[in-house]
Amino acid sequence: MQGLLVSGRYRLGEAIGSGGMGRVWRAHDEVLHRTVAIKELTAALYVSESDQAILLARTRGEARAAARINHSAVVTVHDVLEHDGRPWIVMELVEGRSLADAVKEEERVEPREAARIGLWVLRALRAAHTAGVLHRDVKPGNVLLADDGRVLLTDFGIAQIEGDSTITRTGEVVGSVDYLAPERVRGHDPGPSSDLWALGATLYTAVEGRSPFRRTSPLTTMQAVVEEEAAEPRHAGALAPVISALLRKDPADRPDATETEHLLAQAAEGRRPDAAQAYVPTTRYAGPPSRSGDTVHQEMSGAPGAPGPANGSTATPYPPVTGPTAVGPTAVGPATPGHPAAGATGAVGGAAASATAPRRPRRTRMRTLAGVVAVAALIGAGTAVVLQQRDGGGTSAGSDPTPGPSGSASPDPSASATTGQSPGGAVPAGWARRDDPLGFSLSLPENWQRRDFDGDSGDLRQIDYTPDGGDHVLRISVDTAPDYNDPYVHQQDLDAQLGGRLVDYRRVALERVGYRDLDSARWEYTWTALAKDTEFPGPRRAVSQMYLSRDGVEYALNMSGPASDWTDTQQRFRAVLQSWQEKTG
Repeated sequence: MQGLLVSGRYRLGEAIGSGGMGRVWRAHDEVLHRTVAIKELTAALYVSESDQAILLARTRGEARAAARINHSAVVTVHDVLEHDGRPWIVMELVEGRSLADAVKEEERVEPREAARIGLWVLRALRAAHTAGVLHRDVKPGNVLLADDGRVLLTDFGIAQIEGDSTITRTGEVVGSVDYLAPERVRGHDPGPSSDLWALGATLYTAVEGRSPFRRTSPLTTMQAVVEEEAAEPRHAGALAPVISALLRKDPADRPDATETEHLLAQAAEGRRPDAAQAYVPTTRYAGPPSRSGDTVHQEMSGAPGAPGPANGSTATPYPPVTGPTAVGPTAVGPATPGHPAAGATGAVGGAAASATAPRRPRRTRMRTLAGVVAVAALIGAGTAVVLQQRDGGGTSAGSDPTPGPSGSASPDPSASATTGQSPGGAVPAGWARRDDPLGFSLSLPENWQRRDFDGDSGDLRQIDYTPDGGDHVLRISVDTAPDYNDPYVHQQDLDAQLGGRLVDYRRVALERVGYRDLDSARWEYTWTALAKDTEFPGPRRAVSQMYLSRDGVEYALNMSGPASDWTDTQQRFRAVLQSWQEKTG
């Protein structure tokens, strides 16, 4: 898309960031002759028409929320335009990096600098709250550090505007799970203090190099947010009591914005704010947490927010998932008739995978898929929780990790009982819906035939659909006991494997994307198939989308075909994703 002229005015340059719901481009405004950033809502391409309306409303809501805030620490929105049937947001281009990128590159931020950053974020939040806007997704990835020294808050994609209830469904909680305040996890309405909690968690991440409550899955992370106290920060210096004050479980116990600004100002000068001690319950502190290697022993509680006996928990928070952004193909490698997919002999752990996310011990069986973390859980009475465990970098100015529409407490009867998602998309002419024996359903051209895949083992099942014996093929993989806790990391590993196995292999893209409220990864690549390996030699191209369902099943949909008719394959794959329904019972 580089070079595309959008709305007859904005010439797209290189992509500078991407997130779960969109991609951000550097662009040139050919009318005003200035450089801008443009956010493209890519998620709208892969959801049903009914869900597209919600995504479009959220995008317009983001622009409306940002436009209500007049402050130098908030990224300015210049315009909202319609292109290709989707809204695009034109905004101020901030040359620099995110706080998440800074932490990734430098391990941690010096306390006085973190306090300075926190001051500007707080001022942006005060301006937003005064305008009746709650940000609801404050995190390191949404704090931009400009090259000229400015600090800006961006991405109001899931902001809540006072009096506006049209964007968020009843019972829906959205945001990045690491930075959700306890009251939001419990399903209570957020308030300004919820944004201040997220600021406290963001500052903790800045000075410690890891988020305070991240555990091995979104569910255990949420449990930690509600029930556990953050480990005492070791590198926070004068900022430590301010962080502790902001991370109080009860929003009524946290300092307000005015007091927080006073505390941060003192910490930015290197002075320990004595007033912050009033917010820290000294009766609950029994010295710094004891450590043995990487094991952190923390106080656990029987009731949310209440002190409890020390528990020798060995759950070690994993580092922020950060890594390069791009797009991608089949999670199981190129599918050719009579040949197992690349990786079928067991995944070889690549350096990127092992450094980014933990893995359980690999089971001794043939595997082509190894899973991802569960991405949704019900907390409280009938509250549907939309989770994003994707912060920590890999995004840039105006990147959009906003989740898509979530299932509600009372989903439509026609929706999948497992996911709360609607079938989606009009079926193209000549296509028919297939109810597969593995429990899922999808729409495909009527002449596509099902072929069993003989590489299945244990929890992993795979099948192919093809119209021509395998020249064009859709491979679907279902793993009920996945090993990986991140689809992006899993595809990174597969990408590393294929690079050494396929002739002329080239990764076109590999990126985190949102798919019906679920963390997902998309991978695209090309290679040259050899005559000795397949009946269909020559240049080929594939695309794969992988995600974890709410019940912990990993799904990967991979479509490949000759590179010469890639446009048709890409359109076909888009229609398949829109029609896809996972197992309902």
